[in-house]
Amino acid sequence: MKALVTGFDAFGGETVNPSALAVGRLKKRVRGIVVHTTILPTSYGRSTAALRAAIDEARPDIVLCVGQAGGRTELCLERVAINIQDARIRDNDGKQPIDRPVAKGGPAAHFATLPIKACVTALREAGLPAAVSNTAGTFVCNHIFYALMEIATGHSVPMRGGFLHIPYLPEQAARQGGAPSMALDDIVCGIETILKTCASHGRDIRTVEGRIS
Repeated sequence: MKALVTGFDAFGGETVNPSALAVGRLKKRVRGIVVHTTILPTSYGRSTAALRAAIDEARPDIVLCVGQAGGRTELCLERVAINIQDARIRDNDGKQPIDRPVAKGGPAAHFATLPIKACVTALREAGLPAAVSNTAGTFVCNHIFYALMEIATGHSVPMRGGFLHIPYLPEQAARQGGAPSMALDDIVCGIETILKTCASHGRDIRTVEGRIS
């Protein structure tokens, strides 16, 4: 089984992005899963093409995109991506789309096809705070989550996909006046726990797991 895990580069005035750092520290093999990684640009215009290229190269069974969500207190597995771009701040290309679709004519939303509730249970059993989230926001994280599920729908290789939001690192939180944070080692452990759980649930999930226990 092969997995592709993606992070994002730094944005919004930050010098680091914990998703990029965590992805860079993942093992190349996690309990029999070959792990491929890539860092995506925090860009509405460029991120989808970068993701598609990484998928075409790796041909993964599982794709987990990871992004920073400052203010979150837990590892948040997202249930649903919505077909909207509505940016509070500019992306790394200086773009700030308002009320625009991710994909013109696309469905209003896509659900994750990873076993998100089983993953949350495994994360909590590993001693990590975790939850299912019902909003991935409307910035580039949601954009790439929606784009991932669009790609998965029409791709020649069947794959399951989802998105993980992670908190600030402690050093970021210190600059933000004490915002919630999580140690990088715990974030890495969380990602690897998700991959193991996905692998243990087999290659094919025919129902939308976000809707079931």
